[in-house]
Amino acid sequence: MPATTHGTKLLVPLAQRPGPLSSVLLHPAGGGLGQYLGTAARLARHGSVFGIRAAGLLPGEDPDDAVTDMTRTYLDLLDHVPDRPRVLVGWSLGGVLAWELAARLAETGPAPAVVLIDSFTEHTAPDPGARARVLDAIEKSVSHLGDGTDADRARTTALAHVRASAAHRTRSRPDGPVLLMACAGPGRDQQVASWGELTERLTVRDLDCGHFEVFEPPNQPTLLSHLDAFLDRLTDAPRETPR
Repeated sequence: MPATTHGTKLLVPLAQRPGPLSSVLLHPAGGGLGQYLGTAARLARHGSVFGIRAAGLLPGEDPDDAVTDMTRTYLDLLDHVPDRPRVLVGWSLGGVLAWELAARLAETGPAPAVVLIDSFTEHTAPDPGARARVLDAIEKSVSHLGDGTDADRARTTALAHVRASAAHRTRSRPDGPVLLMACAGPGRDQQVASWGELTERLTVRDLDCGHFEVFEPPNQPTLLSHLDAFLDRLTDAPRETPR
């Protein structure tokens, strides 16, 4: 069932300034935005930045456990963004949400660019060890939030998102430019091939770290360097006209 969204409280302004590229960051599994602060600052060099957090983190909210429900809710939220987003960014589940939103936006105008930070077209349910790492990462990502957020609520939201990831299969084909930053690991080649089957506009850059280390200080410079190069190309390229 769709989450209780309490109006636009899921939409978080992170930077509001003029610029050619307005951006939206989509939450990963667990629903917080804290790990994106460095990324948001870099995106803000090019224009306004908003984040979308998940329902379920504050009292009275119920988390979604389906990507389709989240996509529907977040598409409505984008009506409250002053400028139509030109860049959608997400890590892990957030990248899948960015992709699905880009596909929906492409139905009514130019397709935004998508930045996938170690996202996959589909997931299997994680083994117990991986599940523990997901939940640990989740609790860190929401630790900066106040207003009653606690570990139990974070875990409930995280588990809902794990179910959403396990059930979803990405099949849509937005036609905007795509940057995939892929972590090293045995699934990397299949990850790249799966996204490549859905778009001819895929740029792939490598991150020499694990999935849960992408935002740690030693790895952030590489991530931001790849992002800078991609954004610079978008700024230089002529903007697509609505179809």
